[in-house]
Amino acid sequence: MWPRVDGMRSLELGTPGAVRGELNALVLAGKKTATTSLLVEDYTREAEGLEYPGERLALLDDEGRSVAVIEVTGVAVTPFVDVPWEHAEAEGEGDASLEEWRDVHRRFWSRVGTPVDDRTLVVCLAFRVVETR
Repeated sequence: MWPRVDGMRSLELGTPGAVRGELNALVLAGKKTATTSLLVEDYTREAEGLEYPGERLALLDDEGRSVAVIEVTGVAVTPFVDVPWEHAEAEGEGDASLEEWRDVHRRFWSRVGTPVDDRTLVVCLAFRVVETR
């Protein structure tokens, strides 16, 4: 189960340390308005339901403190190969193409122990910052 902060479910981007710090900074700067998670690994195994448009989440730092409140603006479950460029670009991480985005994400998930293939179901989450803390 994901941590709850101030009565909200939370969102922890990337892995603790420099990666999470960089991703949170992109969110706070308004450059990152989307993220992608693994359906089975991040939701099913954690016994969490999908987010829904209008839901507010606490964006957490490495110490579990809320650095912002984000509001979900869209949720879609899709095979990894079908993630559209518009979503990948909204992740704001500087990928120049969908192919580069896929390579970066495959390497990341492989590094954390969950390799993906084209059929792996992912959750594409779009959001906006409604409060910084």
